[in-house]
Order: sequence, then C-alpha cells, then structure tokens
Amino acid sequence: MAELILLRHGKSDWSTDHGDDAGRPLSARGRQAAIVMGRVLSAAGHEPDFVLTSPAARAYSTAEMAVSGGGWQAAVHVVDELYGSGPMAVLAAIRSVPAPSNRLMVVGHEPTWSETVRILIGGGDVRMPTGTAAGLEVLVHSWEAIGPGTCRLSWLLPPRLFTDGDLHPPA
Repeated sequence: MAELILLRHGKSDWSTDHGDDAGRPLSARGRQAAIVMGRVLSAAGHEPDFVLTSPAARAYSTAEMAVSGGGWQAAVHVVDELYGSGPMAVLAAIRSVPAPSNRLMVVGHEPTWSETVRILIGGGDVRMPTGTAAGLEVLVHSWEAIGPGTCRLSWLLPPRLFTDGDLHPPA
C-alpha cells in the first residue's frame, strides 16, 4: 500500500522583515524541527520517494531541510496551489503525482493540513502543530483515486518528541 505523509512547515520567524506572508522564513526552531523530522522519518523507514511543497519560503525550506536531514533521494517539487488554498487543491496536487511513487510527502500549512487529514480519513478531530508529520495509509490503488475517506491515519508525530538524543541536529 502507498503512504501519504503530510508535513506542516516548521515554526516561522515573525521577527524578520520578510515582505509578505509567503516570504516569511523558518525560525531556528523551525529549521531544527525540519531536520529532525527528516531524520526521524528515515530512522523509522518512512523515507518519501516524491515530495511536493507549497512555494512559501517556510514550507519550501522545511521540505529541503527534511530531505537533507533524512538523506533522501527525492526531489522537491513546488506546487503553487498548495499556498493559500484549501484541501481540494491539496487533493488535486496529490492526484497529479506520477504512478511510480509509493511514498509521497506533501509540505504545507494550517488550517489546510488538519482539514485535509480529516477529509482523507473520513472525519475526526486532528490538530497539526508546526513541524508535525501525519502518516496516512492510502487505501486506494492510485494517487489519482485519492479522495474523502480513502486513507487511514497510521501515525501523527510532532517534532517536540524528538528534540533530545541522537536525532537532534548539531548546534
């Protein structure tokens, strides 16, 4: 079965002059969380083979740092529609992923990420703090068939669970 990983971007830096919302960068904590989540996913055997991200600086940086931290071979693909849109745009982006992909990671924003998880698992109350990754088991045969109720939540991991020990990036 395929796996879908939704990763919310890391904590952003509100103290810098970033011009607009899309340009807001990650904070030091957000950069740390992205690297740690990449390492955690690799250590757990959940390395994505395809990555989609919002074009917002904080989402793109999260994707790039997770890929680097995890040592993944996946290229990061920017999808403009993942910024400032809702769950239906996320589903459309997922449906466009090429068939050979078996483990897809999509990086984006709240409240869309929590709403998308709820839609994909057919309901419930899900909250995705910054840097959190949700692992969904895909219950349909292809990315093109993904839609409401076509996934099962396997795990939900906030980065704060992994800030100590071997997975902590060097200071």
